[in-house]
Amino acid sequence: MLGTQVLISLAVLSLSVLMPAVASDLGIAPKLVGAFTAVTYAIASGVALWSAAPISRLGAVRVCQFAMLAAAAGLALNATAFVAATVVAVAFIGFAQGPINPASAHILSQRVPRAWFSLVFSVKQTGVPLGFAAAGIVLPLLLPALGWQGASLAAAALMLVGVGVLELLRARLDASVAPSAPSQGIWSSVAYVMRHPEMRVLGWSALLYVVAQHTFTFFLVTYLYEHCRLSIAEAGFLLFLAQIGGTVQRLILGALGDRFPRMMLLGWTGIGIALGAVATGLISAETPYWLIGLIVFAYGTVVISWNGVSIAEFAALAPPGQVAAVAAVQTALAFSGAVIGPPLFGLIAAVADYRSAFFLVAVCVLFAAIWQIMVSARLRRRPV
Repeated sequence: MLGTQVLISLAVLSLSVLMPAVASDLGIAPKLVGAFTAVTYAIASGVALWSAAPISRLGAVRVCQFAMLAAAAGLALNATAFVAATVVAVAFIGFAQGPINPASAHILSQRVPRAWFSLVFSVKQTGVPLGFAAAGIVLPLLLPALGWQGASLAAAALMLVGVGVLELLRARLDASVAPSAPSQGIWSSVAYVMRHPEMRVLGWSALLYVVAQHTFTFFLVTYLYEHCRLSIAEAGFLLFLAQIGGTVQRLILGALGDRFPRMMLLGWTGIGIALGAVATGLISAETPYWLIGLIVFAYGTVVISWNGVSIAEFAALAPPGQVAAVAAVQTALAFSGAVIGPPLFGLIAAVADYRSAFFLVAVCVLFAAIWQIMVSARLRRRPV
C-alpha cells in the first residue's frame, strides 16, 4: 500500500511540477494548475465515495491495479501535448487517486492491531510526500534530457511496473483479507459520519487541512518560480526537502497518535500549519534563499504530516466491517478541500496577490484547529 501510494502521488503531482514547461509549450497560464487540481480531486472525491462496493467485490489490490492503469493512461495522454488531452489526462489521474485510501484502510484495518493504527496508517500515508518528493526532484531532472513529454511518459511506465508488482501479491492479499460487511449505500455512510460527533469535526477539519496541504504542494513550484524568481529546479528541490520533512513528521505524529488523543494532536498540528502559511506568504524575491528554504521546509513538515492520524482515527471509530465505507467518506471530504482550495487560491493570487491567498488559508486552518482542540478537550472531560 505504501508503494501504491508513492506511485499514485507521483502521478498526481506530475503536472504541477511540469506546469511551467507545459504552459509555455501549450500557450496556457501556469495558474491553471489550480483548475486542473480541482478537476483531479473532484473526480477523486466522487470515485472515493463509489469505491467501497468495488473494493469488497473485486478486492482492494485489484482496485489499486485499475487505479495505476488509469494513472498511466492519463500521463501518456498528457504527453500528446494537446490542451484537450491534458484535461482528459487530469480526469484519468483523478480517477486513479480516488480509491487508494479506502482500499488501503480496508486491508490495514483487518491486519493491524488497533493499538498501532496511527503509526501504521501514517507509514502508509508517507507514500504521499514520498511520491510528491519523487515528482519534485526526478521530473525536473528528466526535463533537460527528455522534455516534459518524455518525463510524463517515464512516469507512465513506472505505473505499469507497479501494476505488475501488485499482481505478484494480489491473490494472497485479496484472498486473505475478509470482505467488508454489506454496503449500506453511499448516502447512508455520509449520514452516519455527519451525525457522529467526532467524525463530523474530523471530516470537516480534514477538508480545511487539505486546502492548506494542496495549495502548498501544487502551487509551491509555480509560486517560487513566479514570485520569488527561483528556477524550476531550485523550487523543485525545496519541494523535495519539504516532502521529506513531512514524511518524517508523519511517522512521529503517527507514533504519538497511538499514545495521546489523536484529535488534540491534529488540533495543535493545525496551529503549526496556520503559522507556516503566514510565514510562506511573507517571503519575497528579496528573501535570502536559505531563509526561503527554511520556511518552506518548516511549513511542509507540518502541512503534510497530519493525514495518517486522521485516517487512523476514522478507522478506529468505524463500525465493524464498515472501515472502507467510512474511509471513503473521509477521503471524499478531504479531497473536496483539494477541489475548493487550489482554484480559490489561484483566483485570489491572480486578483490580489499570493500573500492574501496564504493568509486566507491560515485563517481557515486556524478555525479547524481550534474546533478540534475544543472538541477533544470536551470529550476528555466527559464522565466515563
